[in-house]
Parts: sequence; C-alpha cells; structure tokens
Amino acid sequence: QVQLVESGGGLVQAGDSLRLSCAASGRAGSSYSMAWFRQAPGKEREFVAAINTWGSSPPYPDSVKGRFTISRDGAKNTVYLQMNSLKPEDTAVYYCAADTTYYGIMMSKYPYWGQGTQVTVSS
Repeated sequence: QVQLVESGGGLVQAGDSLRLSCAASGRAGSSYSMAWFRQAPGKEREFVAAINTWGSSPPYPDSVKGRFTISRDGAKNTVYLQMNSLKPEDTAVYYCAADTTYYGIMMSKYPYWGQGTQVTVSS
C-alpha cells in the first residue's frame, strides 16, 4: 500500500506563489510516477501536472502552462508543484496521485491518492 501526504496549501493573494509537496511512502525500494490534480467547488477534478521517475512530464494544460512546474526528489520519493502567478481560478483542492508507471492525464489510471490540500487564491 502506498500512502501519499500532501502539504503546502494555504490562502494567498493573486500573483503570489506556493509550493505544494507530496511525499510517497510504501514498499521499500519502490518508486512511483506522480501527478497533481485539482478540484474546484462544483467542478470535476482536472489534471494539472505529472512526472515519471526519470523526470519526464506530459504537457501542462493551458490553464497552468508557464506558471506551474512539477519536479521531484527521487531520493525522498517526493514530488513538488511550484505554483507562480496564482489566480483566483486556481482555487481548488489539490490532490497528489501515484502509480508505478503511468504518468498521464487520466485520473482512472492512478490507484493511489492523497487526501488533498486546499489552495485558496483571493483577488
């Protein structure tokens, strides 16, 4: 079983930056592809970013391209989401997800999920 623990959310103003972290713990020696999704009130959960164990990522969605960057520390099995130039529309619960190999945009492909961390951006 893999456990994912997110941290770093909070309340910020438009234009500010935040860095989210997600630490994965599970079977010793295992590494995971990891991703970030977000869900705003009344909306479906959407893909934000993903990264595999070699550091490769699929394209970011237009909504975050140029502002958000995903990275990872393999030794710590931790993934980060650096969010710059935050906008009120970035307000959402941000979820970390993991799989042993998949690092795409489809939620259903990720068997492991964190509890989520709230990000609120005020205007």
